[in-house]
Parts: sequence; C-alpha cells; structure tokens
Amino acid sequence: MDNKRISAQRRAGEILGWGLEKTLSQIKPGVTEIALNDFFEEYITKRGGFPGFKKVPGYKHAICVATNDVVVHGIPGKRVLKENDIICIDAGVYMDGYHTDMGETIRVENGKLKVESLDEDEIDKFLRVGKQTMFAAIAQARIGNRIGHISKVIQEGIEGAGYCVVRSLIGHGVGKTLHEKPEIPGILQGTVESTPRIVKGAALAIEVIYTMGKADVVYSGNDGWTIVTKDGSLSAVFERSVLVTRDDPEIITRLSSDSDWEARLVTPIAKPI
Repeated sequence: MDNKRISAQRRAGEILGWGLEKTLSQIKPGVTEIALNDFFEEYITKRGGFPGFKKVPGYKHAICVATNDVVVHGIPGKRVLKENDIICIDAGVYMDGYHTDMGETIRVENGKLKVESLDEDEIDKFLRVGKQTMFAAIAQARIGNRIGHISKVIQEGIEGAGYCVVRSLIGHGVGKTLHEKPEIPGILQGTVESTPRIVKGAALAIEVIYTMGKADVVYSGNDGWTIVTKDGSLSAVFERSVLVTRDDPEIITRLSSDSDWEARLVTPIAKPI
C-alpha cells in the first residue's frame, strides 16, 4: 500500500466529511445553492483542503447540487431552496496530490413533499433504500471480491425496492485524478467473474445513483453539465470514498451519522478514522 497516498486521502477525506456535514446543516428553506457552495469552499480551505471539483476541466464550483429531478453535476446557482425539496450535495477535497469524493441526499426540513400520489413515508423510504444500499455495497469492497459484487448489490437493492439505477452514471476509482479506473457500474454487466478484482489499497468512490421513475436521463439547459431525469421524477445519490484494507473496508469520507447506518448491517463495515 502507498502510505503517502493513503495518508493524504485519509486527511482529505476527513476534511471532506466535516465540510459536507457542516454544509448539510446549512440547508433550510430560503438558502440558495450558491450560498451552500461558498460555505463549503470556505470551510475546507480554512482547514487546508482544496475543492477537488475545481480541478475538473471547465468546472468552476466547489460542489455540485442536485435538487429534485436533477441527478448529477448540477451547477450551484441562485435557486432558492424550498421546504419539501430533496437535495444532493456532491463534493470533493484535494490534498497533497490526491482526491476524495462524497455525496449525500437529504430532505429539506423533512417537510411533506407535494408530489402527486406520493406521501412523506414514500419519500423517506426512497432515501432510506438508497443509503442502505450504499452501505451494503461498501461492505463488498474487500480483497478477493470483484467489482461485480458491488454492482450486483446496488442493482438488487435499488431494483428490489421498485426504483431504477441510472445506468449511464457510475462509481469509480479515486486518486491522483478524481475519476480513475476501475469503473463501478450500478448494475451487473455480464457475470461477476468477468469484472475486475478488488485489490488491497484500492481507493474506490462507491456511488448509488437512482430515480423514483425511469432510468433515462438527459442534459438540461445549455451549461453542458446538469443532468436530469427525462421523466421529471425524483433522483438521489449517495456516495462515499473507501479504502480496501486487509480487514473491513475503511470509509474515509464520513458523516457522524454513518456509524448508525453501519450498525444496521450484520457486520460492521468500517473503522473510524
């Protein structure tokens, strides 16, 4: 294992986890997306981190914001959040030459979402299923397993609950660049045995990207970044960066509540940083 790289990613992941958690705490009706971007960037830079997304050619912001039907890569702007929105903050921290990546979707003040034929319980279930599926997928990130084990768990967890995995958007390795091999699809393509082996020391950004409606997505507007659901249905993303160790997977981008979710699984899947 590359000790220098792992040390840098652990520290970057720690700052990212803190920064995302603090940013999520700012979410309430009346807050703008760009205010969340500015808060996150100020928070992490004061702690020695750099917004990794700004190293992506052409992207000028510290976070991506996905509200309601926005799936990924939403550019934070002047949009004002309303009670009943659901919003994903996706962010990265770069430090000492290495990246980490993380995303979390929450419900704004957990108010009643006014979507035809849906009630509060169904929205909560939609988010719960995605988060539980992410942790179940992370549990597969072990030496000797294959990427297909992760993909299979994501597909079964999401489709088993009646939702759709966005097939064109995937997880990935993370390191000197934000997106590296191996690709980690949210569905199993072919057999598990045909997918790459998971090796010791690998850093993986494991993502669950899914919708309440159909899986088809399209670009929105003219910014070249924002991707939305084609049918206008709700979407959510849950993502953590994980190190593959000799023992349990080590989640290096954590929220303080993650240990509660891990405890819901039969076997703990990560050690505190």
